[in-house]
Amino acid sequence: MVQAAALQRNESGIETAVGVLKQRFGDRLQTGAAIREQHGHTTTWIENQSPDAVVFPHSTEEVANIVKVCAAHKVPVIPFGTGTSLEGHVNAPAGGISVDLSQMDKILAVNVGDLDCVVQPGVTRADLNTHLRDQGLFFPIDPGANASLGGMAATRASGTNAVRYGTMKDNVLSLEAVMPDGQVIRTGHRARKSSAGYDLTRLLIGAEGTLGIITEITLRLHGIPEAISSARCSFPTVDAACQAVMLTIQYGIPVARIELLDQMSVKAANAYSGLDLPETPLLLLEFHGSDSGAAEQAETFGQIAEEFGGSDITTTSTTEERNKLWQARHDMYWASLQLRPGAQGISTDVCVPISRLADCVTAAQEKAAELGLLAPIVGHVGDGNFHTLLLIDMDNPTEVASAEDFVGWLNDMAISMEGTCTGEHGIGQGKRPYLVKELGAATAYMAAIKSALDPDNIMNPGKIL
Repeated sequence: MVQAAALQRNESGIETAVGVLKQRFGDRLQTGAAIREQHGHTTTWIENQSPDAVVFPHSTEEVANIVKVCAAHKVPVIPFGTGTSLEGHVNAPAGGISVDLSQMDKILAVNVGDLDCVVQPGVTRADLNTHLRDQGLFFPIDPGANASLGGMAATRASGTNAVRYGTMKDNVLSLEAVMPDGQVIRTGHRARKSSAGYDLTRLLIGAEGTLGIITEITLRLHGIPEAISSARCSFPTVDAACQAVMLTIQYGIPVARIELLDQMSVKAANAYSGLDLPETPLLLLEFHGSDSGAAEQAETFGQIAEEFGGSDITTTSTTEERNKLWQARHDMYWASLQLRPGAQGISTDVCVPISRLADCVTAAQEKAAELGLLAPIVGHVGDGNFHTLLLIDMDNPTEVASAEDFVGWLNDMAISMEGTCTGEHGIGQGKRPYLVKELGAATAYMAAIKSALDPDNIMNPGKIL
């Protein structure tokens, strides 16, 4: 495993805080080794740094109570949703208390007429959409995992629908949060826009729990489209597929999803999901609108695809076929692991301007080959974001070193193209060295905000900065 830096522990403070919280929460505070390890990071190659205790609150008031105890004794607080983040976000490098929000899982209100809802942070995206389906509404942000909405807000999550519906920052109207001193704040209300003061909502979105713990979220919803159709199209090269994506976006076709799978990813999807796709680079698309509108979008894309050698263009509007394709896309992590049984999958992401997408993806493929790495690529390419999954034997130091070289090189290349070292995974522990390279002096102002709001550095220390 890649070693994560440890921070200085406050042993006496931790012991006292755990004792106080144990009295208040009883069996809802756990200190067993297995559950503590589960709440350290396990979905990345960064070593697991377990908290000293895990507590399960049921309300905002209980979260505030936990934070006040920890603040009084200068003990770290690490928010935990479902544990699906990829850059060490829930590790506890200084020990402390993991606040597991999974039992705060109520949908508090759905305002159909206003197209919004209010949820607790433990509600998952799949549960919310199941609840909304009969009301003709849906929430569009869909990262590959069935993540919690609190975690999705904290990491500024994205997903396959981002090209049309935006990311979490575009779909959160307001937040309730517990700040580092235990004070509960609300950053706004249900109005669709506001010019009232600093935008604290977007300050907390993407802060990865370093500025406060999100305890309630007001989300923007969308009506389920009249017509939804999917398409798939094979291409001779990844470059050709990316060129087709660029022209599709430049033409202003309002695609809801446009996803790239390279040749290795298609091979993995065929084997894992029982598909029979041509094993060449593939684009998966989805079109939303009226019957005629969705059909027109698909037809225009087909014309563009043909310019770049696109073939085997297939469209479908049946729910069963659409779900089969998109489930295969969401299962790509597990499918790719089958390309090299026993290997660990190391996922990393970057995002570049759409005009540089073909250059960046092609260079990533060539660099992986140069280093001898097996590295299937998938991407939310409609907004220039793609993921590389390195399949690594973690007992082979040479492979691990090559993987580290690749990740660093890819981050640097994306930044050099005026892109970002992470389109949606976040910084956490894993990408901290690249934040200064990307944003320079701006990181000092981030540090000043962090210091002003959290002078004792108890909120998820060791992340981002």
